[in-house]
Amino acid sequence: MNKPLRRVAIFCGLLILALLVRDNWLQYVRADELNAHPKNKRVTIERYSNERGNIIVDGKPITGSVDSGDEFYKYKRTYVDGRMWAPVTGYASQAFDASQIEKIEDGILTGNDDRLFFDRTLAMFTGEQKKGGDVVTTLSGAAQKAAFKGLGNKTGAVVAIEPSTGKILALASTPSYDPASFAGYHDADAKAWQALEKDKNKPKLNRALREIYPPGSVFKVVTAAAALENGKVTDINAATDTPDGWKIPLSSKEMVNHASGCANTSLNHALEISCNSVFAKLGDDVGRDKMVEMAEKFGFNAEQFTPVRAVASVYDKNADRGGNALSSIGQFNTATTPLQMAMVTAAIANDGKLMKPYMIDELRAPNVDLIKKTEPEELSRPVSQKTAQQLQEMMENVVQNGTGRNADLNMDGVKVGGKTGTAQHGEKNAKRPYAWFISYAKTDQGSPVAVAVIVEDSEGTDREDISGGGLAAPIAKSVMKAVLKSRS
Repeated sequence: MNKPLRRVAIFCGLLILALLVRDNWLQYVRADELNAHPKNKRVTIERYSNERGNIIVDGKPITGSVDSGDEFYKYKRTYVDGRMWAPVTGYASQAFDASQIEKIEDGILTGNDDRLFFDRTLAMFTGEQKKGGDVVTTLSGAAQKAAFKGLGNKTGAVVAIEPSTGKILALASTPSYDPASFAGYHDADAKAWQALEKDKNKPKLNRALREIYPPGSVFKVVTAAAALENGKVTDINAATDTPDGWKIPLSSKEMVNHASGCANTSLNHALEISCNSVFAKLGDDVGRDKMVEMAEKFGFNAEQFTPVRAVASVYDKNADRGGNALSSIGQFNTATTPLQMAMVTAAIANDGKLMKPYMIDELRAPNVDLIKKTEPEELSRPVSQKTAQQLQEMMENVVQNGTGRNADLNMDGVKVGGKTGTAQHGEKNAKRPYAWFISYAKTDQGSPVAVAVIVEDSEGTDREDISGGGLAAPIAKSVMKAVLKSRS
């Protein structure tokens, strides 16, 4: 080969090599980046070119797909009782992507997951239309309905968990939204989306998982657990040596109690009437590091995945003595999600064993073959069985004789334990307080349900009438009753 031809051949070889490198770079190295690029509409078009699989509750779909008549986006997502289920499903929108289960399990729902390769290949040979698989949830329709109805026009959230497994039975958040209102790709969908984005009440916010609140007095069960586990209290009915007018460490201020009879009272009675001074002193006696350790055993200071991500609840690791004492009664920097407080309650009801919370039970192929089943997983053992049963005794006393009477189910063979909380917030506590209630129901066979309820705001309720026992306990009661009835 003469010299000019050799140069041309080398140059052409280099061009081919450059093309191969570029092609492989795009197809393999940058594939995920390009697929996720907001201007790449091919992924979205493909996502809605076939019917999506469904999200299932109690054996029935709470989602669907309809022919939208659009040239590119053929199928549009539909929802059954969309407002009630939005905190569980999230949304799948042709224009605005997807969220929560719709996003996390998009591969199964679209049929594009690698585990559905055989189904896709078979459909090619049979000529059947491609279809997505189904996501079977752990949710109870009865419990979710009771939670959503109980919240009504209030701003708040409810989480219910099966303590023995960690299955999430209810996950409600209000105000809510209808995912179907912006599921398409037209002007009406854009207007609905923008209206939700501008709504000052934040209906798209999943308050059960993504909002943290001061827990107030419901956190006292964690402080009680720490005091018992660290030997600061050995007899729940013995005097606690708490003087009247106990002063907050590093401060000249006395701890304010909203109940009488707190001086030197027992731990059991202190939880019944919710004495701030007793639990603040116990938090100080236990010490910050041991309080942090106990809170973290229950799940604080860590994100939780259900698989939808829940933000981390907070117990301050760097608080001084005064801050730790206030944190021990759910004030100062302490902040928690409703999910976290449901986890605390579930661990106590489950004799000290905390199970990882989850809301996807099974993933199924279009032909209903099982792809994956979630097995219950132990997350931690925050307290011993003995301590858990002492906490149960105290929480059941709260419902029988204390501030939680509105949660009593009055059902034969069923014991209810609970704790109220009214959390002050805002500068100088000027804003309307939050109403909390945590509870569990227990039978001879164990505890089928633990519940956490927060009412952030309730229209028409005077500030002085806002309380966990008055606003939140009746909601918890209806959820527990719904679970028990569904299993009878």
